[in-house]
Amino acid sequence: MGQKVNPIGFRLGVYRQWDARWYADKEYTKLLHEDLAMRRLIGSRLRNAGVARIETERSANQLTVIIQTAKPGIVIGKQGASVDALRDELERISGKKVRVTIHEIKVPELDARLVAENVASQLEKRIAFRRALKQTVMRSMRAGAKGVKLEVSGRLGGAEMSRREWDRDGRVPLHTLRANIDFGRAEARTTFGRIGVTCWIYKGDYVTATGEPVMIGGPGREVVEAARPAAAPERERRPAVAATAPDREEVAPAGLTDVPLGDAGGVEVGQTDAAVAGLGVDTALGEADAEAVEVEIAELDEELPELEAHPGTDAKVEKLPVKKPAARRRPTPAKKPAPSGKPEVEAEED
Repeated sequence: MGQKVNPIGFRLGVYRQWDARWYADKEYTKLLHEDLAMRRLIGSRLRNAGVARIETERSANQLTVIIQTAKPGIVIGKQGASVDALRDELERISGKKVRVTIHEIKVPELDARLVAENVASQLEKRIAFRRALKQTVMRSMRAGAKGVKLEVSGRLGGAEMSRREWDRDGRVPLHTLRANIDFGRAEARTTFGRIGVTCWIYKGDYVTATGEPVMIGGPGREVVEAARPAAAPERERRPAVAATAPDREEVAPAGLTDVPLGDAGGVEVGQTDAAVAGLGVDTALGEADAEAVEVEIAELDEELPELEAHPGTDAKVEKLPVKKPAARRRPTPAKKPAPSGKPEVEAEED
């Protein structure tokens, strides 16, 4: 329980590159301490410049330092004075020629470290932590993030018992290696102790191992979706229904013409249906055969007297009532004679 993995280290070598890109066999310890000293120096001098990431590259006689910042004007200084002073100090530490490159971060709301530092600065100014969390998360989501999670830990609000509070919006798939998740931490130094701030920002998905993320719905995703075959409509996927009569072939659907039968009122028969039912025609009828079919239907009416007994327009077809079986009658019990007070002799005299 509680075993957390750094999202950046979890993706190193798979989708993300190292911040220090150099190799040393014998002098590894010396060069590692030089790197740490340079990072501490840059962090202390450019504390208010919004530095998000520091990358180092080493060659035989030259050291390249790449600084990613949200405020390049503060790093450069007036007429480049700050950069020159920083370069001199880095050369003194490394003993080699140093080249400083500055990259500007155009959307600081999507950088996890800058977001964490922003929350930490608000906590140092005694702003309520819940308000700071909600506003920061909402600002990052508006900037285009797919998901943001912020967590603060320590003596929140000056309480004696430290606790941990967090807020999240969107989705943050930490277990998905393909997900481009930025991770950053910062500390707020308050009068009642330090409060740690941790930030996770989900920006989208990686497409290649070069470290170039593509936002969901970008050109890379459109190509993938276009390559997939379109699903067949549901009508095409349904199997064809076989004919009900085994000796009859399927008839191609043709235009239907309403043909009145005699004086039938309101009774209409399709041309193809009448031909198939009465004459056994198995093929579609064209317009040229319409008259021949009408003649054959008339002849068929003369041969079959049953079809001539169509009611007129004013006649009404009466439906025969359905005979219901007679219900069985229960035998009625014989009635007992009413008791009378007269004797039987009187009845005989009557």
